[in-house]
Amino acid sequence: MFFRWLKRYMPYGLYGRAILILLLPVVSLQLIVSVVFIQRHFEGVTELMTRSVVREISLLQQEVSEAADPDAGRTEALSLAQALNYDLTFDPPADPILDRRAFYDLSGRVVSKMLRSGLTGVGQVDLSDLGSVRMELLTEAGTLFITFGRVRVSATNPHQLIVIMVLSGGLMTLISYLFLRNQLRPIKRMARAATEFGKGRIVPYSPSGAIEVRAAGTAFLEMRARIERQTQSRSLMLSGISHDLRTPLTRLRLGLSMLDDAEAGPMVRDVQDMEELIAAFLDYGQLDAGTKAEEIDPHDLVRQVVADAERGGKLVELGGVTGLEQGETVPLRPLAIRRALQNLINNALRYGTKARLTATATERTLRFRVEDNGPGIPADRREEAMRPFSRLDPARNQDQGSGVGLGLAIVADIARLHGGTLRLGDSADLGGLSAEIVIAR
Repeated sequence: MFFRWLKRYMPYGLYGRAILILLLPVVSLQLIVSVVFIQRHFEGVTELMTRSVVREISLLQQEVSEAADPDAGRTEALSLAQALNYDLTFDPPADPILDRRAFYDLSGRVVSKMLRSGLTGVGQVDLSDLGSVRMELLTEAGTLFITFGRVRVSATNPHQLIVIMVLSGGLMTLISYLFLRNQLRPIKRMARAATEFGKGRIVPYSPSGAIEVRAAGTAFLEMRARIERQTQSRSLMLSGISHDLRTPLTRLRLGLSMLDDAEAGPMVRDVQDMEELIAAFLDYGQLDAGTKAEEIDPHDLVRQVVADAERGGKLVELGGVTGLEQGETVPLRPLAIRRALQNLINNALRYGTKARLTATATERTLRFRVEDNGPGIPADRREEAMRPFSRLDPARNQDQGSGVGLGLAIVADIARLHGGTLRLGDSADLGGLSAEIVIAR
């Protein structure tokens, strides 16, 4: 439970986690050394120094107590205090002595403890001034007010070790970060190349860095090459098959044109259906052929797609573009994205009577949505509907023809070509299917 709570506050980036890995040991080591130094070594030195002062003040107290009378004791105390370099007086000072010390005065606690345990008659011990110690001492000649330098009971400049540790720790952390950044840079380059490849863009990349990073980079290049070969093989195969089928279909159409319309009508329709299927195969096999990302204004794109559909006699409503100003561009493959939107509109009007095209942009995504008033697709079959050669006509309208099952598959591949995805849902306004192409910006 604790680690799950702590995970929410951990850095998400590689640099942030690397800095945390560097700082935690350095800070922990400094804290441990500081505590050990202050609690053990520094307090031990303070005890030894305070013990010497206690012996000197004990001698002064003894001389006062052994004097013949209080006046002689005071004279003897003043003379001895001058020799021992103590500021001593029997008159109460203008600034009263109170038992106090600063909260950060770690050695003051040891000084006060040693004075009280080593001397008798100790009154108030004032350590508020870090440069001196003021104390009261009860004697037979009266109350002594003693002042002496703090350097006699505490080591001077105790913070130097901590300062040196902090500065050296910061310097070592900076040097480690510079080295670590050079090790992380190849990983970021590989991640960028993988991200761009996911968006359908191939950027130059050569493995570098440590052996493990080079191995991962080489594996990525091999994987990218295999995917490209598979894509090209699929395109060549489908293009070849479709091209070879067009020749006999052309001969069939020529032969059927010589027959009577009554006899040839059904067969002509079959030939037209086959040509439509071949065209669908060609579209599916040539998704990424000759396409290149360009800076496109989504406003112009959706208007052009709707205008083309209207010229074909289709009822398509333009929902507009939100989140982008007119003239603001987005990198898109114009032919591919236009083909995807046309497929969605054709699919919408195939099973409905009305379609609507809208586009919405955010800081991270660009969304094209096509809605219709048809019967829609059940939620449990939407994933299946986007697979190639999958036909869900029992869930839709059988009267419109079965097709080859590549319409949504082509749209899904075009979305992936842009580093996005195709999402199917329900249209809240029209009541039919909502097909949304989500593209990462």
